[in-house]
Amino acid sequence: MQNRNDKCWCGSEKKYKKCHMEIDEKIREFELKGHIVPDRGIIKTPREIEMIKASAIVNTGVLDHVSKNIKVGMSTEDIDKLVYDFTTENGAIPAPLDYEGFPKSCCTSINNEVCHGIPDKNIILKEGDIINVDVSTIKDGYFSDASRMFVMEGASDEAKKLVDITKECLEVGIEQVKPWGHIGDIGAAIQEYAESRGYSVVTMFGGHGIGNEFHEEPFVSHVGVKDTGMLMVPGMIFTIEPMINIGKPQVYVDKKNGWTSYTKDGSLSAQWEHQILVTEDGYEIISY
Repeated sequence: MQNRNDKCWCGSEKKYKKCHMEIDEKIREFELKGHIVPDRGIIKTPREIEMIKASAIVNTGVLDHVSKNIKVGMSTEDIDKLVYDFTTENGAIPAPLDYEGFPKSCCTSINNEVCHGIPDKNIILKEGDIINVDVSTIKDGYFSDASRMFVMEGASDEAKKLVDITKECLEVGIEQVKPWGHIGDIGAAIQEYAESRGYSVVTMFGGHGIGNEFHEEPFVSHVGVKDTGMLMVPGMIFTIEPMINIGKPQVYVDKKNGWTSYTKDGSLSAQWEHQILVTEDGYEIISY
């Protein structure tokens, strides 16, 4: 146990009693009551938060750049080039590129593709399409991650409503983020909201801790039970990224490419993703 007058373990140069001591004591109280608590590796230091936010600035810039340029008639390979060029021109690296063999710089998932769609010169955006563009960035060794939906002209009212409801699911989930709450609160709120409006929530995938690595603990399910799961503590950073289907929640992964996930019943799917920092009084959205 750290001495109260030593410099804090987080590298802030403050005395432990003036920095993380109170938080650590509160974590121990929850742990003694049987709650799942984060270890120090999950709680980011002030320096790590600063560096992750710098990565997130580039990541948000990438999505802004895509938003200004995406249009009917372009290929998903064209989108990938926008992502790669903007990222590298800003001194960063696209995190998906070569990640566990993924061949491109972003994911482009259209209509009934749930996630991990692979950009391709032969896949052309058409009128009526909805597409998720998921981008992740490494800058100076630190990771950021977010995605947005884009609605092409001529999209049906059904498709537009799905995109809107999915964004609302994300917002409902984010509202649950607060110190000393639980990760399960996020999924419980998203599931209740989506199902009350007649939609289903994909359970095969979820959000995740991120910052020092691309994927860290905790796993953030988009379904759940309130007051369960890991304790949320100031300094934790994770994504919330609900995937919502018009039809049933079941999905499958393309056996040929090993990545792209589709709705099993062929129904439309949408996803929005933000990267969230737990603060001492709530949350901060750092990439969106």
